[in-house]
Amino acid sequence: MNNALDLGDFLLSFPLCSLPELLLFQSLFSKKNKQKGSSCSLVLRNLCCNQQRTIIIPYVGTILGGLVPGELIVLHGSVPDDADRFQVDLQCGSSIKPRADVAFHFNPRFKWSGCVVCNTLEREKWGWEEITYEMPFQKGRPFEIVIMILKDKFQVSVNKKHLLLYNHRISLERIDTLGIYGKVQIKSIEFVSNSVQGAQPSSVGVTKINTENGEMPDGLQFGVPYVGKLVSALHPGCTVAIKGEVNKNPKSFTINLKSSDSKDIALHLNPRLKNKVFVRNSYLHDSWGEEEKEVTDFPFSPGMYFELIIFCDAHQFKVAVNGVHTLEYKHRFKQLEKINLLEVTGDVQLLDVRSW
Repeated sequence: MNNALDLGDFLLSFPLCSLPELLLFQSLFSKKNKQKGSSCSLVLRNLCCNQQRTIIIPYVGTILGGLVPGELIVLHGSVPDDADRFQVDLQCGSSIKPRADVAFHFNPRFKWSGCVVCNTLEREKWGWEEITYEMPFQKGRPFEIVIMILKDKFQVSVNKKHLLLYNHRISLERIDTLGIYGKVQIKSIEFVSNSVQGAQPSSVGVTKINTENGEMPDGLQFGVPYVGKLVSALHPGCTVAIKGEVNKNPKSFTINLKSSDSKDIALHLNPRLKNKVFVRNSYLHDSWGEEEKEVTDFPFSPGMYFELIIFCDAHQFKVAVNGVHTLEYKHRFKQLEKINLLEVTGDVQLLDVRSW
């Protein structure tokens, strides 16, 4: 891999790049890894990467070092044709009698139209079920499950699409075991430590902060509305990275790339949560242009943590959300060198902002 390539261009040239892949690509381009033989700064604890071998189910394995906010658990597998249900459990030990507590029970059920049930087992008693009436799994088809560990919840995506959030009911520190049961085939299990800050990261008008998925020092969370100056004016090859969390009862939020000496907005990103519409536009010469709304999948949900990357090339902006290429927007404002501000408003908590 050629380290002379531009990070943002490289990332967004992959339209189906998953979040773990995004983090891995970031690490490959990091200046921290210039040393010969150093290829990445991620900590990968691969329990099985051999595509020719299937992990035996039921599977129970120790999570070395436990789980921390910012970490990802990535499962690749497939659903057998005769599957009725399977489950992925984050457990507090592996005891059978008495049964170990289960901090997070993720249980796809295929009966009738299908659903995904989540729950917690504590002192051998189940809590209340949280049911998602959306079935992202198909019998006979492969899948990718990504469980993101956050400070106060788990965030799950399936096949690169956000599925659900589950608030912690048991302390994260107690989780030390992964269990997989039921009718499912698992090819690989990966633990990915999200410690990457990207290549040549620079803050946007503030001191650089390592948020680690919202683990912010007191008083350092970015206020919204937020306006910050880019490290340099917009130009082909420029990347802006934003970490945030959507509010629990959101209507919409806005991300603008704009000029400091006029009202012009080169890129206006406006996810509208109520209608699940992702609006893009430009504000030029005191008027809005025609809205663009087309996306394959709306990438945001209430309460969801996100990492959004905007890459500027010579002809357009490319936008990825949580590692998935989401949209492209052709330049309407041609004088990119005049765009030097980032603005964030609306129903969102801003955790980190960087440009390079």
